[in-house]
Amino acid sequence: MYAFNFERAADAKAAVATLRADPDAKFLGGGQSLLAAMKLRLAAPSVLVDVARIPGMAEIRVEGNEIVVGGAARHADVAEHAEVRRRIPALAALAGGIGDRQVRAMGTIGGALANDDPAADYPAGVLGLGATVVTDRRTIAADDFFKGLYETALEPDELITAVRFPIPEQAAYAKFRNPASRFALVGVMVARTGNTVRVAVTGAADSVFRCQPLEQALSAAFTAQAARGVKVDASTLNADLHASAEYRAHLIPVLAARAVEAAAKG
Repeated sequence: MYAFNFERAADAKAAVATLRADPDAKFLGGGQSLLAAMKLRLAAPSVLVDVARIPGMAEIRVEGNEIVVGGAARHADVAEHAEVRRRIPALAALAGGIGDRQVRAMGTIGGALANDDPAADYPAGVLGLGATVVTDRRTIAADDFFKGLYETALEPDELITAVRFPIPEQAAYAKFRNPASRFALVGVMVARTGNTVRVAVTGAADSVFRCQPLEQALSAAFTAQAARGVKVDASTLNADLHASAEYRAHLIPVLAARAVEAAAKG
């Protein structure tokens, strides 16, 4: 690991000012991805700016028909929060299935989204639930946030301060996880509100994506049978030592069906 300076930001404005002044500086949330990259000398920031202790940044609250999760909220906090468990149990379950106990105790939602690992769970939750990402300067709809492999709509000095999740009528997340890393080989979030169904898939491609064939099928009939009847095109999906593109394509409707069944049970 290379030498670096460490700063603890008093507020979002101060944190952003440091990155604006030094393009080699990086925000530090839980450090579950960044510190590992630094240990491998794949990243060498000049300054780490700790944003996890900014007052209010880890707050979780209900506002109208939304759950607002602070950018520094840790996965374990989301998983165990009473209002999240009551109003969006799918989100609590997703957070509770991220990594292991250590990762959940340290990792933050803002860090996970900014990193945008193609096999991470939170991107599926944010995109599937139609959430809005709030930064120090603007709001970004989930459909506009994820751009590609480890790429988001964030500017280099932009800080995620919160994520606003609309409360769906029914939702669930199902994933087939890699037993070693616990990342999603494929993960599927299904959410229904009225006649609108959103289906987001992680782990299968270079970035999280909405699966329109499943959305169309489930909008017509919100049943596991309808999900299982969908055939997913494998031509744009990932293939690696863990699974072929065709196997991932097979898993997507299978997991969507499981998510529909779980959503129906509440």
